[in-house]
Amino acid sequence: MKRGGAGIAGNPVLIGAATTLVVLVAVFLAYNANRGLPFVPTYSLKAEVPSAAQLVVGNDVRIGGSRVGILENITAERRPDGSNVALLHMKLERTVDPLPKDSTILVRPRSALGLKYVEITRGSSRAGYQDGATIPLKAATPQPVEFDEFLNMFDDDTREAVQRNTEGFGTAFAARGESINTALGALRPLLRDIIPVARNLASPPTNLRRFVAELGDAAAIVAPAAETQAQLFVNLDRTMGALREVARPFIQESISEAPATLEAGVRELPVQRPFLANTQGLFRELRPGVSALRSSAPELAGALVAGTSTLRQSGPFNRRLASLLTTLQDFANDPQVPLGLNALADALEELEPTLTQLEPVQMRCNYITLWFRNVSSLLSEGDRNGTWQRFIIIATPQGPNNEGGPASAPANGPSPDNHLHTNPYPSTGSPGQPAECEAGNEPYPVGRTVIGNPAGTQKGSTEGSP
Repeated sequence: MKRGGAGIAGNPVLIGAATTLVVLVAVFLAYNANRGLPFVPTYSLKAEVPSAAQLVVGNDVRIGGSRVGILENITAERRPDGSNVALLHMKLERTVDPLPKDSTILVRPRSALGLKYVEITRGSSRAGYQDGATIPLKAATPQPVEFDEFLNMFDDDTREAVQRNTEGFGTAFAARGESINTALGALRPLLRDIIPVARNLASPPTNLRRFVAELGDAAAIVAPAAETQAQLFVNLDRTMGALREVARPFIQESISEAPATLEAGVRELPVQRPFLANTQGLFRELRPGVSALRSSAPELAGALVAGTSTLRQSGPFNRRLASLLTTLQDFANDPQVPLGLNALADALEELEPTLTQLEPVQMRCNYITLWFRNVSSLLSEGDRNGTWQRFIIIATPQGPNNEGGPASAPANGPSPDNHLHTNPYPSTGSPGQPAECEAGNEPYPVGRTVIGNPAGTQKGSTEGSP
């Protein structure tokens, strides 16, 4: 009888080979499961993060808690500014493509044992990353806080301080439940009003983060002066203790009367502004004189010492002066005096042009004083022949037209002495004239006839003039 052909099921070798092949495929798939299934299309992206934060190849990439890919590789990258960042190579599912460009990336812990994963917060931008693109470092926000960093905050000093705070707050809150309830009820308006304050503090333009950082730096700077600051508070306690003795009624009255004082200041101080401005100008103009007092202080001290004895005698002098002042007061009250003063003012107004011309004659050149002095000596001085007014001989120079007799022209030589020198209108510094005192200061040019103002500028003073 002829045997029929057997199938695969009847061949033990083929059955064993097929079983072995299935097991190998299952092991291969299980080994590569963390890297994604083979022959499945993926969406590759790279991301810059400040630190890999103990990530390992094969960690999950999640969006909204759902696994969308794996971490294929981790490399280090050096930036142009010299800093280093971690570059994450991610293999994502095609359903993620394209990832919006305003998405953010964060490395987060998956468990307390140190397992990590990459969390992507999908954005809403219409523009997306192309396959193989790199997510920039600015998208790696916020900065992650590691679990060990959180635990490192609770060092020995911190734990001891927490214990003291717990004990202190527990003692403070003990048997004060009703007061705490009342306080919580009163906090409602505060919580309502604090909302705009919190929004302002949370606003990026406020830059609260920098303020806190700078506050920490300031605390670090003043830390070496802690002992000095502690001594400051000790001294403040002494000061406050001293003020306690005068708190009532003196300080209390100062505070109670302060509103009225401020109102008076608001009302009166604007009125005093012109006075203060004039005072400022006065002191500015007095500044040169005050500076000069530094060198004249010794003389002023001597004058004050001498003036002390004079002031002692001023009492009897003032009593003797009383009758004079009474007479002067009667004179001032006389109705005829204003009329005389008005007439005097009119006379002075009429004489103003003349006085303007004569003022430099005396004030600059001292001519009037010199004239009276010389006239007084005409009858009191002389020689054995008599006074100068009664007996004087002047010998005139010899020559034609000399001053000894009638002449047809000014004396003009031929001898050096026979020359006329006359200046009928010498300059005295009056308006329109040079600032000089020609009379008595003219040069005597020998052998020349000079009529009128001599050439050149003469001295601007005479004997006894300033």
